[in-house]
Amino acid sequence: MTERRIQIVEVGPRDGLQSEPEILPTESKQAYIEKAIDAGIRRLEVASFVHPKRVPQMADAEALIERLPERDDVSYIGLIMNERGLDRALATKIGEIGMVVVSTDTYNQKNQNVTTAESVAAWHAISRRAKDNGLRANVMISAAFGCPYEGEVSVERVLELAEQVLESEPVELGIADSIGVAVPAQVTDLLGRVKDLTGDLPLRCHFHNTRNTGLANAQAAVDAGVTYLDASIGGIGGCPFAPAATGNIPTDDLLYMLDRSGVETGVSLTKIIDTSRWLEAELGRGVPAMLPKAGMFPTGRQAAA
Repeated sequence: MTERRIQIVEVGPRDGLQSEPEILPTESKQAYIEKAIDAGIRRLEVASFVHPKRVPQMADAEALIERLPERDDVSYIGLIMNERGLDRALATKIGEIGMVVVSTDTYNQKNQNVTTAESVAAWHAISRRAKDNGLRANVMISAAFGCPYEGEVSVERVLELAEQVLESEPVELGIADSIGVAVPAQVTDLLGRVKDLTGDLPLRCHFHNTRNTGLANAQAAVDAGVTYLDASIGGIGGCPFAPAATGNIPTDDLLYMLDRSGVETGVSLTKIIDTSRWLEAELGRGVPAMLPKAGMFPTGRQAAA
């Protein structure tokens, strides 16, 4: 049987923490990232270069990146929205930047203060500058399955945007269900059509578990042949600019599903569960993930203690 492999992109330090009411100190964020690396995670979205008044949880982006261990086998991603964000990223040792283009104007305005077309134009300029400065640049089409303000998003709209952003040759194309409305049949359909455009370019998917379909959608993405899946240790976070967009898919629960399905990730589930429990202590409350509660199988909670 052909071995299947998926690489997990840990987004908890950015997409997870940016929506949590608590603001963790930089030292705790560093420990979080180092624990994820120790568990086997090799790509992490660690910060967002946004105005601290809009997302105060990310105000220490530069200070955090300066503290992170430099490793040839680990890639740190910084999220940016515009060229001001790129200027900040270029002043750090970050190796990769990611940009988001939202499928609808209303959501894009809420998220980035510009229209979708303006974000596409910004992406072209940002990609060029990033590459000229030796950075990898990826782009993600957000709200690809639905918008909290405009409702349904058509496959044709996503394909139109994909064609536009692919012109600047990202290292990968991301597809995000930012508000957790997708179901597996939609994921299968959309990714099948996107792959017709991307060919061998790696695809990355970002799902939220807002309506309890996130893991099912992740399985559909695996079956469709994606290379990367985003997840958040403990399942923390969401989007601060989308109403009720809670619940990234938990790295813990995703790993359990993939491990039991024979999909290789190179990540230790036991260490991820340990990190979730550490995160609970840091936040002062429980996390949404189920594995820290239920524990490993067949030996149960004791095996993960």
